[in-house]
Amino acid sequence: MASSMRSLFSDHNRYVESFRRFLNSSTEHQCMQEFMDKKLPGIIARIGDRKSEIKILSIGGGAGEIDLQILSKVQSQYPGIHINNEVVEPSAEQIAKYKELVAKTSNLENIKFAWHKETSSEYQNRIIEKKEFQKWDFIHMIQMLYYVKDIPATLKFFHSLLATNAKMLIILVSGISGWDKLWKKYGSRLPQDDLCQYVTSSDLTQMLDKLGIKYECYDLLSTMDISDCFIDGNENGELLCDFLTETCNFNTTAPPDLKAEIMKDLQESEFSVKKEGKVLFNNSLSFIVVEA
Repeated sequence: MASSMRSLFSDHNRYVESFRRFLNSSTEHQCMQEFMDKKLPGIIARIGDRKSEIKILSIGGGAGEIDLQILSKVQSQYPGIHINNEVVEPSAEQIAKYKELVAKTSNLENIKFAWHKETSSEYQNRIIEKKEFQKWDFIHMIQMLYYVKDIPATLKFFHSLLATNAKMLIILVSGISGWDKLWKKYGSRLPQDDLCQYVTSSDLTQMLDKLGIKYECYDLLSTMDISDCFIDGNENGELLCDFLTETCNFNTTAPPDLKAEIMKDLQESEFSVKKEGKVLFNNSLSFIVVEA
């Protein structure tokens, strides 16, 4: 029975739709916005000191919504300064959306955009091969380290590209989130996928410690309304279950005992809180700020 379960990443369209449902059901982007408003200005306060241009590298920039929030904060901090913003993103679909967003956004005149359709590993290999090392004032990796094979090597490489006073921002799920508990308890019983690995801020801070890299870590609470997951036949719930378990059609392909265990656990206090009749999964995020 378990053999009929397959990774959500094996069905691109279903993955994209389940991710869209996740964003609609969670406070993920609001949580990031809160960080950008309250914490980011202090973090980027010195990245452009005595510089005529600020160089920003976005690794896994997606469709650009968060990237443009970051750029807006940099513009506020350094009015009128030229910004060179390069984006590494493997999905042509996401790059097209990013370009559309840039085209309809005002006040981007002093920003030069460039997109590279490649993974972070492909970018890294290309830079090393061609010896095109350049320093960056701000590098950010938002919710993308799950898709990297060798995370310590990736951290070490991008840290080496930081200029004087530069910072690197990494956002990923927190070690105190429901994801951490879910992956640790059930990861071995869910479809494994070469594309993606289970990693939280707890794992990442251990890696940074081993590498001797200085950082600060901030946790912000985010939730995901998974109430629909407990309504039989609810399409939104089924897509959210797929996203939670990273399994394509989890409800119809998972062994009954596994499904029953997970559905029971998702309602427990270590995974979710119940509020006003809703089940809110702990989607807390960690914002890790790495020093040059």
